[in-house]
Amino acid sequence: MRAPIGLQIRKQRKATGQSQASLAKAVGISASYLNLIESNKRAIGGALLLRLAERLNLDVEHLSGRSEQRQILALQEIATDPVLQKIDLSAIEMTDFVARYPEAAKAIQLLYQAYTDANEDMEAYASRLRSDPFLSETLHEVLNRIAAIRSSAEILFTMPDLNASDRHRFTGMINSEGGSLTSTVRNLASYFDESTARRKAITPLQEVEEAIIAWENYYPRLEEAAVELRREIEAHGEFSETTLTLALEKKLKIRCRKWAEKQNVSWGHWFDAGNDTLWFRGNTTAATRQFQMANLYAAQLSRNVIVAQADLFNLSSPEARSIAEHALSSYIAGAIMMPYEAFFNDAEEHFYDIDLLAQIYSSSFEQVAHRLVTLRRKGQEGVPFGFLRADMAGRLSKRFPLPGFTLPVSGHGCLLWPLYDAFASNSAIRQISEFTNGNKYLLIAKAVPKRVSAFGDRPLVFSVMLACDILHADRTIYGKGLELSAKPVPIGPSCRLCIRYDCSHRQEPASAP
Repeated sequence: MRAPIGLQIRKQRKATGQSQASLAKAVGISASYLNLIESNKRAIGGALLLRLAERLNLDVEHLSGRSEQRQILALQEIATDPVLQKIDLSAIEMTDFVARYPEAAKAIQLLYQAYTDANEDMEAYASRLRSDPFLSETLHEVLNRIAAIRSSAEILFTMPDLNASDRHRFTGMINSEGGSLTSTVRNLASYFDESTARRKAITPLQEVEEAIIAWENYYPRLEEAAVELRREIEAHGEFSETTLTLALEKKLKIRCRKWAEKQNVSWGHWFDAGNDTLWFRGNTTAATRQFQMANLYAAQLSRNVIVAQADLFNLSSPEARSIAEHALSSYIAGAIMMPYEAFFNDAEEHFYDIDLLAQIYSSSFEQVAHRLVTLRRKGQEGVPFGFLRADMAGRLSKRFPLPGFTLPVSGHGCLLWPLYDAFASNSAIRQISEFTNGNKYLLIAKAVPKRVSAFGDRPLVFSVMLACDILHADRTIYGKGLELSAKPVPIGPSCRLCIRYDCSHRQEPASAP
């Protein structure tokens, strides 16, 4: 999928007051060829892309086409909606639309997301009306109270000769039932309000994901903050969970405690700000405890840096802002636990062996995988990895795509990804795959438990997958011993977005080509 960056080049050329002829001459091409580029009829890259970016005073990332590719993919997903099945939208038309009207494409994405959120709300409410015991009992109570009010009112209406005592009694019953009915309806309304509030994070979460992707998930100022915080923590001793516990108590007067395992709570950790206590479930892993301590330390002491970076995301809602600030404090936590310089050197020395790096840094497989994705410092760049996580139902989260390796915005992915095979394995698995555009990738996946499970507990397990271009496979331990020229596994983004129409694993029809 060619990214339509020609319009950006044309806009910037005009903004800098350059003619086609002068710009073409400056970068060493003909004016007619530049016209083809600006009309999105020629793809560019390499040295020419660098010369154009320099001449137009643009960061080369602005001409990478990644933002446009994500917009095109989003429009392709929208086009698969059954509501639009009678409208024949080709990939060429979508590409042209994004090229000509990028802001309009963003507006369509936002409107469609609002539409899908509303549909999900309605489906959730319909499901609750059918199966939620609270709603069932409350609605039954409402009907009973209405029936009681109506019965008393009918008696008063049809029996005008009632004595004063009976009339007073039935009137009192109406008042009493009416008051109870009002209270019940208020509880019902409050229940729906709370339910809506819990569901509002769908759109903001995706907005934050897009912002993180646009920033390449690398933040120099956060890295600097992490170095300073690590230095403060190590003033109390060698970096460890014990040292973090001491640093939190000495610097912030925050204690770390564990709660009873049988206590009825759904989260693994919780900060009680009122009592300055960070609580952990008894079955929380050591890696998670250490990470959450570092996260809280960063959130408390690097607030200004986190707020400044969140400002640069230009988010549209307080909910998105809150999600972003939490993600950024988590970024600092990862950088505290795995300092850039040392972690990069260890990753290179050990060929990006994730399990070994997890052992070295007392971290989890998922935490190390996250950190590997952030190794984007110029002059000290790690293997460029994409990242994806799935739960056991197949739903995707924490997506960070690679150029050419597009990931669906939501829902499920390709069944042939090792992301799903990993649930049946006790160790990391690897796979050479070919995407629909012909690009080849090394995919690495592993199922990771989120907590220690006691006998009888249902484990909470996710699968984490990293992807890198096959050109970088020999830099990793996972490329060793693989026949890189062997026939790769043909994969796609998802059934609805995949052009492999004869795939034997297809579960849904593809969208229109």
